[in-house]
Amino acid sequence: MPLRMICLSLLLAGWATAGDYQVFVSNEKVGDLTVISGADYRVVTHIPVGKRPRGIRVSPDGQTVYVALSGTPIEPPPQLDAHGNPLLKKNAGDDDDLVKADKTADGIGLVDVAQKKLLRKFAAGSDPENFILNADGSRIYIANEDVGVATILNATNGEPITFVPVSREPEGVGLSPDEKFFYVTCETAGDVYAIDSQSYKVFAHISVHPRPRSVAFLPDGSRAFIPSESVGELNVVDTANQSVVKVITLPKGSRPMTVKVSPNGKKVYATTGRAGTVVVLDANTYELLNVIPVGKRPWGMAFSPDGKFLFTANGPSDDVSVVDLATEKEIARVPSPGSPWGVVVIPGAK
Repeated sequence: MPLRMICLSLLLAGWATAGDYQVFVSNEKVGDLTVISGADYRVVTHIPVGKRPRGIRVSPDGQTVYVALSGTPIEPPPQLDAHGNPLLKKNAGDDDDLVKADKTADGIGLVDVAQKKLLRKFAAGSDPENFILNADGSRIYIANEDVGVATILNATNGEPITFVPVSREPEGVGLSPDEKFFYVTCETAGDVYAIDSQSYKVFAHISVHPRPRSVAFLPDGSRAFIPSESVGELNVVDTANQSVVKVITLPKGSRPMTVKVSPNGKKVYATTGRAGTVVVLDANTYELLNVIPVGKRPWGMAFSPDGKFLFTANGPSDDVSVVDLATEKEIARVPSPGSPWGVVVIPGAK
């Protein structure tokens, strides 16, 4: 979208105060982060970080951005059959990808928020895709996509603590609000593993339809929301007994990716990938409330610190959508060249 259109959109929206924060976006194909001002949606800078940045998080003190880096080549989205399931290549083994991969590029990069530069990189196992930090910033829980394990690191020095075997293509990681356990979602067969965050033992295995991409919890931790991309579903998990209690069918064409629960716990938002929208659901009744058009194949998503705006990373359209949550309409798009993948928002960053 041209700059004049962005400005016009902001004027029409009444120049709602966006607040004092910055948005960091990982661009998978070009190996950098776009930094966007939350005050006027202006691109501040681009930060080179390394190959294939995807998962992105911020430290609790807001001083460091962590980003997952990988030397495994990018593959296009798989073709889908009539039921929405991916058509896997025949006779294709994991070794084929490993031969082409640059494993020296793998790791978790640490970016200084104030200096806007990459400081160092932690070794983080093979092909880290997504991860999460605990509340005090002492642990990193990582999904290592091409080797079927979850790696746990000391977040202060990068030392490995342990790894946990899971299933094929682990993707999403979600830590329960009480930090007693974390989920790792595995794409291929729809496996979700519940892992104790003290003993690092798997204590539950939940099956959903294929390609569960992410995890989001209600603030009280009683429910978790996990998408099944292949079939356009959102699974509701009772965390007390680790079972699926509701399967929500999303609008036709939805391929849900990232799921977020609003800060007040009242709504659930999910990017729908190829459908080019964000769906909005009631977090208690699971009723579909709205469908918000955004950019092409939205993936990552984050809220502004005040919960008034939502940002989505739109890979094929090389931009970030800004959604006003009061009107539930897209008010701007900000360029982020290089296939934007993940988004984090940092309060007070300048």
